[in-house]
Amino acid sequence: MAHSPDVPAAPGRAFASLSPAVWRGSTVVFDSIDDFAARKHRQPDGFSYGITGTPTARLLEDRIAELEHARHCVVTPSGAAALMTVVMAYVRAGDHLLLSAACYGSLAALADKWLANLGVEVEYYSPLAGADIEDLIRPNTRMICLESPGSLTMEMCDVPAIAAVARRHGVLTMMDNTWASPLGFLPLDHGVDFSVEAATKFFSGHSDVLMGSIATLDAGHYATLRDAQSTLGQQVSPDDCFLVLRGLETFPLRLKAQGEATMRIASWLATQPLVERVWYPPLPGDPGHALWKRDYRSHGCLFSLQLAQAGDPAYHAFFNALTQFSIGASWGGVHSLAAFYPAELQRGRRFPATDQPLIRLAIGLEDAERLQSDLAAALAAFGAQRG
Repeated sequence: MAHSPDVPAAPGRAFASLSPAVWRGSTVVFDSIDDFAARKHRQPDGFSYGITGTPTARLLEDRIAELEHARHCVVTPSGAAALMTVVMAYVRAGDHLLLSAACYGSLAALADKWLANLGVEVEYYSPLAGADIEDLIRPNTRMICLESPGSLTMEMCDVPAIAAVARRHGVLTMMDNTWASPLGFLPLDHGVDFSVEAATKFFSGHSDVLMGSIATLDAGHYATLRDAQSTLGQQVSPDDCFLVLRGLETFPLRLKAQGEATMRIASWLATQPLVERVWYPPLPGDPGHALWKRDYRSHGCLFSLQLAQAGDPAYHAFFNALTQFSIGASWGGVHSLAAFYPAELQRGRRFPATDQPLIRLAIGLEDAERLQSDLAAALAAFGAQRG
């Protein structure tokens, strides 16, 4: 049978690049039938079929593991996929699952629409929880899912306290750490078992790829996650891995610049008469500021604001006046974004932090003064329509 041989570099024509190679392939070929029969033994690190990864994916996983102070990492097609892979790898019928009420919406949907119907006891806890979460632990509690800050109203939970309680009771912990990134907070260093990132956001940084990552210290957990990745078909394109690897090259610089601009804009908004509240833990007046100051090293680029009470026309005027912000979901890229969350959404939440509409802003790399001027014009339009 013919095989495509590796092409050796001609003398004097060796090729060296600063960019990683993109390895594409669905089929992995073997030297012998014995190697093929034993292919499963290549996991969790080796290559047996394209769905479990390529050398490009492994390079990205190694880079993320280093950032996370982890020993192992598994990448997935999205941040939501990363969260679901962890839960599906460990939670079974009869287990009790504790979810932060501020968790990512897709994780809540999985819990409510799927896990509950499969016999999992799903319970939501206050996103302001700390050591008092011990009161919710049951004999069958399998996992606690954290997100801090919460993705909309930015509630901070005491991660080290929750992790300590979980370890005393033999309960696993998973944290969505996307807001801070590992350059701002290290969940594994604070006792969490699984640190999940939406690599779509800061890691990639250019709003052109979807990806997630799961980092852990434990080799047994790593093997379980790799098996779940394969079973659930959570394959990641090597081309997408390349894009995230490229994004990581500028990640620290982007995080710093976006964080500084976000702090400036959020501080200014907090002084505006039409702004009732800014939800942003780095601000000294925020309820989560003490925890942020104790544990975090970055400012993030995402926050929310609550404006003076007004009808829908005023909010339409606000968004219609924006010229520097695009309207859309997601965040962490170089372009600034604005999104609207109506009052009905807040009232329908467990442990609601407000019953008012919220505007969520993601600050990119545009000039901060221009962004501030854009928001000033939007607030003026809001006020004029409000009357």
